[in-house]
Amino acid sequence: MKDSYWELTLTLNEEYTEFIADFVANIYGDGLEIGKNNIIVRGENDLTYVKEAVESLIATLGSVIVVTFTLEEKQNVDWIKQYQNSIEPIEAGKFYIYPSWFEPKKDKINIKIDPALAFGSGHHATTHTCLEAIGERVTAGNIILDVGCGSGILGLACTKLGATVDLCDTDPVSVQSCEDNFKLNEAKYNNLWEGSANKSEGEYDIVIANIIVDVLRFIASDLKNATKAGGTLILSGILDTKLALVLPSFLELKLIEQKQKDEWVTLIYYKETNE
Repeated sequence: MKDSYWELTLTLNEEYTEFIADFVANIYGDGLEIGKNNIIVRGENDLTYVKEAVESLIATLGSVIVVTFTLEEKQNVDWIKQYQNSIEPIEAGKFYIYPSWFEPKKDKINIKIDPALAFGSGHHATTHTCLEAIGERVTAGNIILDVGCGSGILGLACTKLGATVDLCDTDPVSVQSCEDNFKLNEAKYNNLWEGSANKSEGEYDIVIANIIVDVLRFIASDLKNATKAGGTLILSGILDTKLALVLPSFLELKLIEQKQKDEWVTLIYYKETNE
């Protein structure tokens, strides 16, 4: 172990924390510390490339996300062990999400996700409420699309309920992370691609998109087109203060349920027709 390590702190608006943390975790897989409006990355080597990758992502999105970076060299501690010790398994509806250094539960549907390898471990409120919705609404034989799949946790939950799952993410490293987590759980998906819902073929019984408000609005038409008549659309990643910005984009669908955990909202829509 080296005498020192590097610590990169990203400070940003809470609305974008999960989105950026997901991106960072897929670039650098040794564990993140996620705060309400900050992300801390630690490593034995210089983390400037992580900073530059986030800056490139922000530029691609039109600089709608403002991030302040602090990069410091610090005296070494076993921070990976400290991080692992801070992670506890969680229950979300029917599901038990646990890291590989814990044991599965006999009375739950088990999903193994190592937070040190990918963000999306069920601890964030949006992932938690999406898992609850999946447990309540997904049944064997359903055809599912998970848009912005990240770690693949939501698609894994659907698969374990007997659904056939397609997944996509615009970040190629997230696509790889998703594939790795399916292998970790000895599960199979139907299709996985780099891109978004506009590249899907056919329609789905249930479409899930746990992203951020700006992206949900931008791809609203693609999400609706991918949902078949009589199907369900689950939207999450919505800060309650931003809810009014999302609703107008989905007015032609029937809002059947609104879940909230902390300040985060998940919307569940029913699509009556294709007209």
